[in-house]
Amino acid sequence: MTNILVTGGAGYIGSHACKALKAAGYTPVTYDNLITGWADAVKFGPFEQGELTDRARLDQVFAAYNPAAVMHFAALSQVGDAMRLPEVYWHNNVAGSLTLMEAAVHAGCLDFVFSSTCATYGDQDNVVLDEDSAQYPVNAYGKSKRTIEDMLADFEFAHNLRHVIFRYFNVAGADPDGDVGEFHQPETHLVPLLLDAIDGKRAALTIFGSDYDTPDGTCIRDYVHVCDLVDAHVLGLKWLERGEDSRVFNLGTGAGFSVREVIGHAGAVTNRDVPVIEGPRRPGDCTKLVSGSSRAEAELGWTPTRSTMDRMIEDAWRWHRTGHYEK
Repeated sequence: MTNILVTGGAGYIGSHACKALKAAGYTPVTYDNLITGWADAVKFGPFEQGELTDRARLDQVFAAYNPAAVMHFAALSQVGDAMRLPEVYWHNNVAGSLTLMEAAVHAGCLDFVFSSTCATYGDQDNVVLDEDSAQYPVNAYGKSKRTIEDMLADFEFAHNLRHVIFRYFNVAGADPDGDVGEFHQPETHLVPLLLDAIDGKRAALTIFGSDYDTPDGTCIRDYVHVCDLVDAHVLGLKWLERGEDSRVFNLGTGAGFSVREVIGHAGAVTNRDVPVIEGPRRPGDCTKLVSGSSRAEAELGWTPTRSTMDRMIEDAWRWHRTGHYEK
């Protein structure tokens, strides 16, 4: 079977992508440093441990597996950390991605699927965001991803590194079969945090900011089920295999949910109370990020069939009760 190098394949989204790749007839080769990923999540193909910035190690892996494409998920992604420690984000995300691109070009692996983010758009309230919207990232995370997008354009011009870029909105849910799921240490994502609060594993969920210019005062985000998201990545890979041009796709549903609305859905799905406390805003958080794009559906044939809030919470709750990784 065709090998695909999956950086960050031991992480939340990367592990789900590996399962989707295997189901589609590929062999996913996970490359991960296990700083935020989990060895237990590598279940669908070979595992190679290493740093993105280690060119010699990357060259070894490319030579050993001769992958047909790279699917690049590996990145630091916490807004709070990006505000406090921008140098870490520039080094890991940008320098690491540059090294990965150099190694891919050297190996003749010229199809590249990149995990970007809607954070490249910044804080544009009351704007329907599509792929042509202006990009004004407000933190080092979004800025680093925007820079990598620019690097890919330069590498295509100079080295024919063809690419599909996915800018996605908030990701939630888990594999319905329970093979992999979402688990971070420390946990920072809304859905697993509120499930921890429901389950008594933390005293309460903190709402960071209740004075935003939204109907209930809390931030609004567009949520996509992780399985829908990785299905799009497989479609993006096939897009490149067909020889199509490099392309950018937003991955969102167009339906925004406030933090309070997500909490309400979680309480209804689990039939439990959600203990909540209100805290101050976090630096770098945007008020509202919602996709208005239909390009992925029109051009890739992507349809997010699982991305209702109740379904995302149901799958996340099932994983929360049964599946956690251990170092």
